[in-house]
Amino acid sequence: MGSSGINLSQTSATQGAGIDVTSIVDQIIFTEQAPERIWQQQQLALAAQTSSLNSLSSGVNALKAKVLALSDLTGVFSSQLATSSLPGLATVSAQSNAAAGVHTLVIDHLATVSSYYTDPVTDSSTALAHGTLTLSGGQGTNLITIDSSNDTLDKLSTYINAHNYGVKASVINDSSGARLALVSTTSGLPGDLGVTLNNTGLVFHKSADGINAGFSLDAVPLSSTTNTVSSPVPGVTLNLLAASPDTPITISVGPDTAAITQAINDFVSAYNSVIGSVNSQFKAGANSAAGPLASNSVLRSLQGSLLSDVAFSITGNNGVVNLASIGIDLQNDGTLSVDNSKLSTALSTQFNDVKTFFQSGVSGSFGDHFSSDLTALTSPTSGALSLNLAENVANQQNLARQINSLEDRLVDRRQFLINQYSQVDAMLRQYPLILAQITGQLGSLK
Repeated sequence: MGSSGINLSQTSATQGAGIDVTSIVDQIIFTEQAPERIWQQQQLALAAQTSSLNSLSSGVNALKAKVLALSDLTGVFSSQLATSSLPGLATVSAQSNAAAGVHTLVIDHLATVSSYYTDPVTDSSTALAHGTLTLSGGQGTNLITIDSSNDTLDKLSTYINAHNYGVKASVINDSSGARLALVSTTSGLPGDLGVTLNNTGLVFHKSADGINAGFSLDAVPLSSTTNTVSSPVPGVTLNLLAASPDTPITISVGPDTAAITQAINDFVSAYNSVIGSVNSQFKAGANSAAGPLASNSVLRSLQGSLLSDVAFSITGNNGVVNLASIGIDLQNDGTLSVDNSKLSTALSTQFNDVKTFFQSGVSGSFGDHFSSDLTALTSPTSGALSLNLAENVANQQNLARQINSLEDRLVDRRQFLINQYSQVDAMLRQYPLILAQITGQLGSLK
């Protein structure tokens, strides 16, 4: 038992003091737990690495999403923005298939909705004379019979609304009594209402004709049954708000450069976040230590891949196109900065080159290369980041198994030691009695 390093010199066999079994066993178990303490330190290191890898992986995936947003052939570079010089007279919207261009719109008059109202009766429950009337409008010509089932304004309004006449009926009350109001559900000439052959006693007045909107686009006279017009220019929808025959409105359709600029800035922000995370792992100084991934080859691979990708270039119609040529500069620390003024100029003067740079080209595109490299790092089955994470998790699980196995063995080992040293303790406590017996026996011999 001398190899255990336990010092028994503090005990006195002649005094029957025994030994501190618990303390001795704890010391032995602590010594035999040395591998566990090493494994626990390894677990802490792996946990720190795993946390950093997870954070880095999230950043890379976020960056990949921003790259894909720029390289998507149906994405932001395909979006079109339509603007009106006089949004109080007309607004405009555009779909991605709208052709870029500038148009002149003049609104002569708006499309209107046809309507009728009646002379007042005492109230909405006043009985009406029975008879018939003919109502014509958006859904053709219909004969309405007034009888005991619908011979008040309330009942007649409900009756008309229950039928598909293309008319909305309501009862309007004022100081003079109750009136029946009829409003076409279809604007323009197709919804123009007519009330004829009326022998019901109700007197109808036409308050508005249903007429088509009249306007011109690029000096071509046009009409529309509604004030929302989508047919003259494919992909462009005009919303006519007010007539002003002597006021030309400029309608402009072109790339949504504001959305593109935002998407590019979002990419740069995501890129800088990843580069910042990478840089932080390598920083070490008097007051800071390198990160847990400083010696990880995956980090070097990611850093090299990012710096290589941002150096990508193509040959456009006006020469070499790269990030720097459109206002995105590489800084000394590997981050990017955006000169939005220079970017705006590039988008307005060489839009197709910028679009091709991000989306497609003879030798691929910036987006293709970048997303491909990021995929190679983050692929669940073969990506270096993913595999490194999986290896870390496996190592942590293996260490946990080793620790649990050792702890299980030490449970039995502790009990064995307690039994062993308890016997020693019992023996030591018997020494005074044995010594007294021997002394007595020796005395009797005299």
